[in-house]
Amino acid sequence: MNFLAHAYLSFDIPHLVVGNFLGDFLRHSEAQALPPSIQEGIRLHRKIDTYTDSHPSVKEGTARIRTFHGKYAPVVVDMFYDYLLSAHWKEYHELPLPQFSRSVYGILESHLPIMPSRLQERVPRMIAGDWLTSYSTPDGMVYAFDRIKYRASKPEWFENAFQNLINNWDPFVADFSNFFPDLVQYVKAEIVGME
Repeated sequence: MNFLAHAYLSFDIPHLVVGNFLGDFLRHSEAQALPPSIQEGIRLHRKIDTYTDSHPSVKEGTARIRTFHGKYAPVVVDMFYDYLLSAHWKEYHELPLPQFSRSVYGILESHLPIMPSRLQERVPRMIAGDWLTSYSTPDGMVYAFDRIKYRASKPEWFENAFQNLINNWDPFVADFSNFFPDLVQYVKAEIVGME
């Protein structure tokens, strides 16, 4: 899953929001230096990723586009799922997406002092670009894919990524509808286990 889904799957619990955001960015030694509650969020992030990668519907979607996107197919699917989550947002959260996003940004800003300096610089850029809400528009998705491809060793494998979602809309919506409720249940059970 990508930024929006990880934020949603923190269920408005601030330390999980922060840890879930940091999960992709920190080395083990950096994570170990953070408060235990933030480390819980990082562990949750990794469990979400493992569960996602092993789910049959996600595997099916990844296989569907592997010819076009090679080893980056799982990354592309993660980003598709943020778009689909935003498209079905009202089914999952009572706050409108822009209001939810502002809440997440506020939580991240309030925890900037505990983050490594590179993330203290990245979070304000994320907020300024409104990354969480940008996943809800085609232009935002195209821009996100353009950003990521310039950090990739094979940038050409991100070409036409959003178009491949449009071309396979019904199967990806079906995959997401099968997968995401399972993931929500899994994460809720994990959070209960942390208490």
